[in-house]
Amino acid sequence: MDREALRARIWKDLDSLRAPEGYLKAGAPRYSTLFGRDSLIASWQLLSYDPSIAAATLRVLASYQGRRVNRRSEEQPGKILHEHRFDRESRSELPDWKFPYYGSVDSTPLFLIVAQKYVEATGDRDLLDALWPSLVAADRWMSTYADADGDGYVEYERKNPRGLFHQGWKDGSDDHLGINPPVALVEVQGYTVAAKRAFGDLASRRGEERLAGDAREAASRIESALNRDFWMADGRYYALALDGKKRVRRAITSNPGHLLLAGVVPEDRVAHLARRLFRDDLWTPFGVRTHSSSEPDFDPLGYHMGTVWPHDNWFLWRGLRAVGRGGDARKVRDAMLRAYEALGKIPELYAVVDGEIVDLSRGHSTTRANPLQAWSLGTLFDMLSTDDTPASP
Repeated sequence: MDREALRARIWKDLDSLRAPEGYLKAGAPRYSTLFGRDSLIASWQLLSYDPSIAAATLRVLASYQGRRVNRRSEEQPGKILHEHRFDRESRSELPDWKFPYYGSVDSTPLFLIVAQKYVEATGDRDLLDALWPSLVAADRWMSTYADADGDGYVEYERKNPRGLFHQGWKDGSDDHLGINPPVALVEVQGYTVAAKRAFGDLASRRGEERLAGDAREAASRIESALNRDFWMADGRYYALALDGKKRVRRAITSNPGHLLLAGVVPEDRVAHLARRLFRDDLWTPFGVRTHSSSEPDFDPLGYHMGTVWPHDNWFLWRGLRAVGRGGDARKVRDAMLRAYEALGKIPELYAVVDGEIVDLSRGHSTTRANPLQAWSLGTLFDMLSTDDTPASP
């Protein structure tokens, strides 16, 4: 199938996930609703093709932005939701949650990042002005509720004992990551730096120079701390997280690759980080695994413990391009195309066992993948839509 035909096929699948309000539902048949993290990332991936999706996503998430403190829903002022369920039947699947449910640590920084990317791409000052109170509230949440101990890091610890234990993109109700809260995930700190810089840019566009200066100073502080506290000099790679006692969770994972797109990796560390992503314990013919096969808790079929997620690889592809490693980025893109050709689709996630791809959307005893997932489709659509100009290796 040629590139244009493949783009048309993927776009048709994406359009099937579009809500009447214009945002993209997370997936189908599961997660066919509004998510913060998923919907924002998908809108970012498609921004250059259809910016109306980002505009609709930002508007609807702002309308549900946290206004008060509620432990059952994990709502806090300024926080962007994790997930909303609009009908009684789907809410009954999670009876211990209150909807909208706000158990996401990264939806709020991503809200700021996507808002800035949208305004930069479109020049839409009207939407910036309409969203401004929500943008201010989101920035304030990162510096207050998300940073309870005042160390600058955005952290999480669930407030609802039956809510999500882990609240980054590798989320789950149990402690599958082996980190005691409050948890500071490495990629979330990168998002936070990027979000602070995004808010600084948006504030400057409105002439709010004091707010802009404060945001830029905060971004610099967090970036310095991240590169001090998460860097594992012996392995020349970043740790997965800091736990509640500020101890390093040393697992080798894909998460640090997101730092490349966040723009926080010092130049002298870029090559080390990139090379580590392509070692055999992380790299497969079909993309980068979430979790190294050298880790004792590695599971090639585990939801977050060794499978391959296309949207995760999108962050790596975009990040590698951003730091001038075009050859490495093409390896990631080619792996995603290889996966699509092997499966006939690009699902939520898949496994690679002994070099062979395993379609988890066909049902598996431990892990089930959605056959349609907005940020997976957006991954391949963006890769097929972006000029493949050679970059420095």
